Amino acid sequence: MEQAHLLSSGLAIGSSQTLTPRFARVRRFGRVFARNKTALIGAVVLMLIYLAVIFAPFVTPYDPDKQRLQERFSPPSLVHPFGTDQFGRDIFSRVLYGGRVSLSVGLSSVAIALTIGVFLGLQAGFLSGWLDGVLMRFTDSVIAFPTFFLMVAISTLVGPSLTTIILVIGLTAWPGVARLVRGQVLSLKERDFVTAAIVNGCNGRRIMLKHLLPNTVAAIIVAGTLEIAFAVLTEAALSFLGVGVRPPQASWGNMLTVAQKDMFVAPWVAAAPGFMIFLTVLCLNFVGDGLRDSLDPRLRHR
Repeated sequence: MEQAHLLSSGLAIGSSQTLTPRFARVRRFGRVFARNKTALIGAVVLMLIYLAVIFAPFVTPYDPDKQRLQERFSPPSLVHPFGTDQFGRDIFSRVLYGGRVSLSVGLSSVAIALTIGVFLGLQAGFLSGWLDGVLMRFTDSVIAFPTFFLMVAISTLVGPSLTTIILVIGLTAWPGVARLVRGQVLSLKERDFVTAAIVNGCNGRRIMLKHLLPNTVAAIIVAGTLEIAFAVLTEAALSFLGVGVRPPQASWGNMLTVAQKDMFVAPWVAAAPGFMIFLTVLCLNFVGDGLRDSLDPRLRHR
């Protein structure tokens, strides 16, 4: 019995010692992130917003596009928490369904931007030489170009739609990510583990994917979080100008466009989507700052 107990204790200790190195970073990240109260609150609020948007059909009983002219411009109440608009549509429902559009634009466009930026940044940083010069000069030219006016022009020429907005934002938001990844790779490729991989005969593709890319994930996550905030604001601005998502499909930006002429008659029509844009972007910035502080070892003990 005693030997069995010692054996089981030894196995438990051995397994915990095996698991500890694997999850040490995750636990350390969780502790550091939890100490940042603003980031923690931002993450919780952001999660609630995403859950409400995803489960919008179960959260609100109203059809976001159904018009009830007899209830137009109803103020906020228990029946309509955010009031109704000029067509009697429930603003709470439209805010949730519009959030689906705005947040999906943010996530999808940033996925495109990260894919392009990470690929070009890895290539430029690792291969260096003439390829680095060409890619970085191209990146600088994209950064120098007034991208917002380019977005407006493309959306006007191609025609405003959800797909167009996602592609336009994604194809113009990658240069910052590319420069960030390139800088990380230039620093990492001088480290001993990369030198050891080269000595052991690893090809360039394996070094980039197995050694360099995993060590840039922290910076990419932070950049992606902040880029989502930028994409949400950009979609709202484009929709506000009438070259984004078109009514009757709701988005936070085009809800503001429709509401601007009624702001003095029924201020709640503009307040709800405007507040959601503000709250979402603020929480994304809080989370981005918290991730930066948690994932960057130079900032953990500040």
